[in-house]
Amino acid sequence: MSIANRTTLLRTSVVAAATALAAAISTLPAQALDAQWCKDVHIRFFVGGAEGDAFGTIVYNGAKQAAADLGPKVDYIFSGWDIEKMVQQLREAVAVKPNGIAMMGHPGDAAIMPLAEQAHKDGIKMMYQNVPVPTVVAAFGGGYVGAQQEQQGRALGAEAFKLAKLKAGDKAIMIGPFENESRGARERGTVSALKEAGIDVVQINSATEWAADPNLAIPVITAALLNNPGVKAVGYPGGQMLGNVQTYMTAAGRKPGDIFNFGFDTSPQIVEAFKGGWVQLTADQQPFMQGYLPILSLCQQVVLGLAPMNVDTGAGFVTPENYKIVAELAKQALR
Repeated sequence: MSIANRTTLLRTSVVAAATALAAAISTLPAQALDAQWCKDVHIRFFVGGAEGDAFGTIVYNGAKQAAADLGPKVDYIFSGWDIEKMVQQLREAVAVKPNGIAMMGHPGDAAIMPLAEQAHKDGIKMMYQNVPVPTVVAAFGGGYVGAQQEQQGRALGAEAFKLAKLKAGDKAIMIGPFENESRGARERGTVSALKEAGIDVVQINSATEWAADPNLAIPVITAALLNNPGVKAVGYPGGQMLGNVQTYMTAAGRKPGDIFNFGFDTSPQIVEAFKGGWVQLTADQQPFMQGYLPILSLCQQVVLGLAPMNVDTGAGFVTPENYKIVAELAKQALR
């Protein structure tokens, strides 16, 4: 073959490839370039808590913002942090056959597995938030947006030990859903970190109802403090209870600063508790992102065929020295 013929053939091949690429691009949905490019997608989104609770409200606000930005039809599911209710609601969600489901991982791998399998068979895209379900994801796909539970819990324990100036032999109380294999990994991590530092930890298993109404924990926490007068620090499993610290301490006859109170999340109540000297440390897991990003990821999976997101939202720690930085956003239920 002559050089001229080879050149002609090469040019023909390049033109053909360019034409094929242009044709492929033209098949992408046009709405992907529009402001509401996800408008034809139906999603069921699990908020986790009850309407109006401290943490769930921030998750809900993130999800609502994503829906407003992207345009999908979103059904918001409130569970009051009740694990059995979440499983039943997930069963109902799969039966409806939406394009995607964003599910709280609290029920754990074993409970979610059969429903994730059915969702996979039905072509429903899945995302999980707040509590990871790695076995489910490995088996049937999906992504995760939230803090890594044990890792964040251990980090909080180490930070509390340092900031509270604890020493080996001191006593602390840690409250948490220790019996829940998945959700309790965070608080078990905190306990492990404290025990490894030589702290005597009293564990109190939290009832599901305490997340919805933290006042229900008053008699249990008060009794624990009265029975352990030398306690130097108390850890709480979530923003609802951490925001209620003043009530617990007052009921037990304690003043601001008598005990180093620490836990997870931010909220208007926690900001006020920092301001009043009742709370000294919290781990921020950015629940707004746990609302926004699962919906964004489901839209990307359904419309664009992209892989699911995996995002660690554990952002660090809020202390009396830096809480004012997030205070205004927390008051708006955005942090």
